[in-house]
Amino acid sequence: MKENIEFRQIRDFEGIISATLLFIKQNFKALLKTFFSLCGIFILGGILSSIFLQWHILDSSKGYAGNSALASIFGWRYWVSILFSLLNYTAMGVSILSFVSLYVIKGNVAPTLEEVWSYFKYYFFRVFWSGMLIYVLWIFCTMLCLIPGIYVTPAFSIFFAVMVLENADFGTTFGRAFALVKQNWWLTFATLLVIGIITTVCMSIIYAPSYLLVMINTFSAADLKVLKGYHIFTSISLSISQVFAIVPLVAIAFIYFSLVERKESQGLMSRIEEFGNTQAPVSHPDEDY
Repeated sequence: MKENIEFRQIRDFEGIISATLLFIKQNFKALLKTFFSLCGIFILGGILSSIFLQWHILDSSKGYAGNSALASIFGWRYWVSILFSLLNYTAMGVSILSFVSLYVIKGNVAPTLEEVWSYFKYYFFRVFWSGMLIYVLWIFCTMLCLIPGIYVTPAFSIFFAVMVLENADFGTTFGRAFALVKQNWWLTFATLLVIGIITTVCMSIIYAPSYLLVMINTFSAADLKVLKGYHIFTSISLSISQVFAIVPLVAIAFIYFSLVERKESQGLMSRIEEFGNTQAPVSHPDEDY
């Protein structure tokens, strides 16, 4: 039986990627159960709101023209769809990072759904409101000739990992994220880029049939019912493909712990303190959870 993954250690580029894939493999069922149990309602809401929005856009394109059509598209359906997207991304991040946090606390043992839920409901709205502000700041930086947006991306990427894994407030998390990335910007950026490419390719495999349908619809005079059926299929396939978001979220947790070890060596010091302690308990006492 293989030993469970230790998060608190320094890893290079290849080490982070291989550890991410191995961790997901070892905890595949538990991660999927956590993901769909805590994110399922938001995924379903996202599917329904996306379908109704696309149907409304399709109907509006046939009944309105010019500014009237544009005003009709950006109505309440559009904002409901955006809201569910934000809630869904927040739920995915909080659920997986909470899973990792408890995994580390329990001594590299997968937590139960009930334990993850206790963390999830504590961090959800904190991450949600912080996330909206971070997204606005990132868009603002990106608009400044793109380069500032690229520069802050690594720090913003580990922002939520810092908030959940260290139970920090917004101000502390913001400064901590930039401090951790400061001396390791290129390593962090390169790792995120490769993980992003891997995730995009995996999602594209699920979404590939939708691209085929787009081409068919483009070169054929499909009726309204066919187009509405296409929108249902694309919304469902896109939502299902979001399960691959587990990969970058786990990778971000490994990046965070690696950066902390490079800066503070917390894991190394913990292992030194425990060395030779034969009386150490196998599991943590209840009050540590």
